Amino acid sequence: MTGSERSLAKGSAAPGPVPQGTIRLYSMRFCPYAQRARLVLLAKGIKHEIVNINLKNKPDWFFEKSPLGLVPSLETSDGKIIYESPTVCEYLDDAFPGKKLLPSDPYAKAEQKMLLEAFSAITSIFYKIFIALKNGDVEIKSQFFEKFKKLEEALAKKNTPYFGGESVSFFDYMAWPWFEKFSYCGLEGLLDKTPNVKAWQDRMLQDPAVKATYTNLEDLSGFYKLYIENSVEAADYGLNSENCSPKL
Repeated sequence: MTGSERSLAKGSAAPGPVPQGTIRLYSMRFCPYAQRARLVLLAKGIKHEIVNINLKNKPDWFFEKSPLGLVPSLETSDGKIIYESPTVCEYLDDAFPGKKLLPSDPYAKAEQKMLLEAFSAITSIFYKIFIALKNGDVEIKSQFFEKFKKLEEALAKKNTPYFGGESVSFFDYMAWPWFEKFSYCGLEGLLDKTPNVKAWQDRMLQDPAVKATYTNLEDLSGFYKLYIENSVEAADYGLNSENCSPKL
């Protein structure tokens, strides 16, 4: 894997053409939506490079790579652009050989996509939660749990180690990035009420792609502090002059 560590911001030069045999991911180190794509790239062993974008101070050229100005976005060596995290991840699963994350059975595939749609209710309020909890609002925590327990019900009904069956699948990777942030948001106690999801989380922590993309609590805390302050330095939290060069 190659790619920039420090994010590119307004005024930076656009990267050159994507090398043949490689796919480029436009990302941001702390973005859970971009982490979805990184998980899939690693799980499938796809040769890729990563270009991090400062989402608080985006380069003008980035809108050519992502019309909505969001990450993740993919760029192929022949100039194709794919964006929106579920679309990016499904494209990677379809376009590249190796382990298939979405099942071939139409109904099983539909099940995962329906579960992902339901999960969007959790992600849509997630960022409100850590701010509310810091302000002592416990009511939002119970509201969150009402949505979160649907995951427990789905996993209990399926009675398998993972949401897709006996091995890690598409939905497992799509959901994972938010679970890393539970302890920061004071939500880890919810897992005591959802034993099947807790067991799933423990299994996911052993997955090689999860280990490779995991963000520790100290870095999360530093990032969110700057993010809440609307700081343009948030995206590069934890980097220093020794590791700001491209990673080869």
